[in-house]
Amino acid sequence: MSGTASLLRPRRHLHRGTVRAAALWFDPMLLGEGEARRRVLAAWTPAASVHLVAGGYLLRLPQSRAVASDSAPGLPLTLEQGVLSSAPLSAGEREQLALREGSVVLVRAGVARAYPLAGAPAVDLSEWLDVSEWVPLPARGLGAPPPPVPTLEPLPPPTRAFFGPSVPTLAPEAQGVLARMQGRAPPEKAMAARRPGLLARLREALFGARGPGKPSASRPPSRLRRWLASFFARSGTPHEGATASARGGSGEAPPGTRAEPSGPSLLSRLSEWMLLNTPLGQMLGRRKAEYVRRLFEMFEEGNLQEALRYAIPLGSGLDENTRVALGLPGPREKLTIQTGQHGAASVFAGGQELFAALKERYREAFRRFEREGRIDEAAFILAELLGAHEEAVSFLERHGRFRLAAELAEGRNLPPGLVVRQWFLAKDVARATAIARRSGAFADAVLRLSRTHPEEARVLRLLWAETLAEAGDWAHAVQTLWPITDARALAREWVERGVECGGASGARLLALWATAFPDGLETAAERVRELLEDDTAERAPERFAFALTLSGESPSPGRTALVVPTVRALLRDRAAGHARFASDFVTRLLRDAPDGTLRADLPPLSERSTVTWSSDVSRPRINVTVRASDAGAFPVHDAVALPDGRLLLALGEAGARLVRADGRTVAHFDVPAFSLVPSVHGDRALALAPRGEVRRLSRLDLVARRAVPWCDARLEAWAPTYDGNTWFVSSGHTVMMVDAFSAGLRALWRVPDLPGRVLSLAVDAARLSFLVSGPSSLERWTYDLAQGPTLRARGELPLPVNTQPATLLTVSLTSDGEVTALVAVPVAVLPLDVASSRFLAEPAPTAEHEVQLLWLQPAGTRSPQFPESVRPGCEVFVLAEHWRVDVMRCSGHWQLHLVDARGTERALLVFEGTDVPRVRLFATALLAFDSRGRLLALDLERGTVRHVAVP
Repeated sequence: MSGTASLLRPRRHLHRGTVRAAALWFDPMLLGEGEARRRVLAAWTPAASVHLVAGGYLLRLPQSRAVASDSAPGLPLTLEQGVLSSAPLSAGEREQLALREGSVVLVRAGVARAYPLAGAPAVDLSEWLDVSEWVPLPARGLGAPPPPVPTLEPLPPPTRAFFGPSVPTLAPEAQGVLARMQGRAPPEKAMAARRPGLLARLREALFGARGPGKPSASRPPSRLRRWLASFFARSGTPHEGATASARGGSGEAPPGTRAEPSGPSLLSRLSEWMLLNTPLGQMLGRRKAEYVRRLFEMFEEGNLQEALRYAIPLGSGLDENTRVALGLPGPREKLTIQTGQHGAASVFAGGQELFAALKERYREAFRRFEREGRIDEAAFILAELLGAHEEAVSFLERHGRFRLAAELAEGRNLPPGLVVRQWFLAKDVARATAIARRSGAFADAVLRLSRTHPEEARVLRLLWAETLAEAGDWAHAVQTLWPITDARALAREWVERGVECGGASGARLLALWATAFPDGLETAAERVRELLEDDTAERAPERFAFALTLSGESPSPGRTALVVPTVRALLRDRAAGHARFASDFVTRLLRDAPDGTLRADLPPLSERSTVTWSSDVSRPRINVTVRASDAGAFPVHDAVALPDGRLLLALGEAGARLVRADGRTVAHFDVPAFSLVPSVHGDRALALAPRGEVRRLSRLDLVARRAVPWCDARLEAWAPTYDGNTWFVSSGHTVMMVDAFSAGLRALWRVPDLPGRVLSLAVDAARLSFLVSGPSSLERWTYDLAQGPTLRARGELPLPVNTQPATLLTVSLTSDGEVTALVAVPVAVLPLDVASSRFLAEPAPTAEHEVQLLWLQPAGTRSPQFPESVRPGCEVFVLAEHWRVDVMRCSGHWQLHLVDARGTERALLVFEGTDVPRVRLFATALLAFDSRGRLLALDLERGTVRHVAVP
């Protein structure tokens, strides 16, 4: 439809009096360009849009408002049957113009012309603002900066003073011997006056005075050194530096992890060769035999204190990385338990017979110390000499040394359940609970306590259940608390809270409510009736979850009264194609029916397969367009899909809003919200808002419908979801597991000193992955969360080959470590060294750049399809384990292409206008939204789309 195709001279040329204006039109020819722009800016409101129509500016208001026609800043237009009109038209005049929905009618010079709004170009008002003379100033909060984040740090090893005055102080000479046994350099004060030993002289002869791998002097190598070098070259022994380079990287272990054994060193091979093939080895063998003889004499004479100073640890065993000691082991000057892990120590090579004999002597000494009540020395033998760490912990617990047992268990990395048990027995409940929350070891600790301390196990079970309830995992909390019969009143309260959350979990708790409590059926009858009589497909999964829980309950009056209406609801869902279950499931459900009528009349149920939209690739592609005129009242900064179909929207400084599927408001939260972090249980969320260098954090309770401020924190990246208990964030070069219950920001675990800033984090119930921007690459770190975060994989994202420094456009990451990144690289440039490349945040790509896709496969067993190419114009790439979304800039609109794991395009969502839409992918829904208040929700199970306009 064009402006000249249909002409009409209407009876009325203007609106008169007060009208409900849906738009205003400003004529630059009449007002002047400057005055027209000034009036547009003065009348503009958030979510309004401006278009060029008939040579003027059409301001489309987000909501109609009352305007006096004679004093309006522009020509008022009313909305009648989907058409914007500057004059009241009669039915005949509308028919003569052949108006269509989405048209604009302007009456000028007595002639009415119709213009299509859909094809009108949008006006970017930011181009009208001259900010060239503005000076940007960094924003700073008015309050004090947030304090450093406290962390649950590992305990240091016990000192000598911890064991009391019976343990003698360590002499300077003994400090040097102890340092050598622990693989450390001796203190200078202990070695200053001592002549270099045989081992030091051999090292100097081989490598020079500065140690292995370092140049010692400019003199040429001696004949002995050349002969030794050629000997080990023939034996295939690589130099340490060559071995490290062959493994790749710097060879440094990640923070908080142990380095893998690197194989026997050059010095180890030399030691073994000299012991077996030279007279020096025979001499050392005789000296070692004398050493062992004196050691056994000390045990036989009962001089245990002195014998333990010379004792040889047996717990670490022999492996190829253990260096055969050239010198004699020195006396042990420190009879204390080392809770930390040891490095490779020198051991005495003597065969299995020698070790068996030493082990028997150690056991005899242990039993003697136990009889004499010398608990510390006895535990020292178990933990330090025999390597029986769990036995040492049990021994200390048996003798009431609970704190030392807890420190030993934690320092030696024993199972987290055992560590939690020991700290709980040591009355340090706070540390026990923190470790249990970090490692998820509540169940193991309760089981360990119930065998010997049933009352303590009961208390720990209560703490476990309260932790789950505070995290919003109401179903698991009730299940955990249920064995404690005198706490059923508290369980009843949690059941009701869980039912309020809705979803399948709420339906399971509703069945428990109706059957497990004496008055449950009476108090929950209205909710049960509402669920079973609702025939909508959205609540079919809830009805099936209700029936599944009901089938597993023991016989009760409540269960007997509910089985018949539940079966009828299931049969209706099955007939409508909303549910899928086997016929024997209904039979099990009807085993306690009041009579056999329904069982006798039940028709045979044929097996019917229900294929979800996400799995049925034969269904046609979904195509949806959001028009520019479909703007809402507030910009949507973030959106979350909840289990019961409701949506949580972040509206910036206007707060957060909980809305139903049709857009009606359920609750408003008066806290600033620009980003949302929902709990996986759907009953709470975190709201984030920038405040200069920090971010304001708030807690949202979606069940009680209240919001409370939490704290201010410096955060650069964060996981998009959390479990209600802990949350993973990054600050500076540190990734932390944050306690979601604490009054301020408190870390239960962290990885400090990362090689760069963290760009993205992703987490699920089992894994954590984050992406680090290093000096020359992107590096992915993946952790397993069971039994506490444990690093499982590190991988580098391959860089573009033969390019200048690349500009990073966007990255996307999954919890199992799959990474995609879009980078802009210059074209037609000279090749540069890849190692000198840098990822830059700015500037945006220009015509002289091309966009390339970088990809890193997951760290687990999943094998996704590699996205081989990038669509032209793609600027954002959103990745999930089974989906991906390509966000493309087109002429006058944006396209969102939803692609499944097989590479099949399943949906195309179009947003008219220049505002870039944001995307969030959930397990069952895709949400796309923008700053104009437009939101599309695509149900990935049923393949339905709904448009939600923020009122």
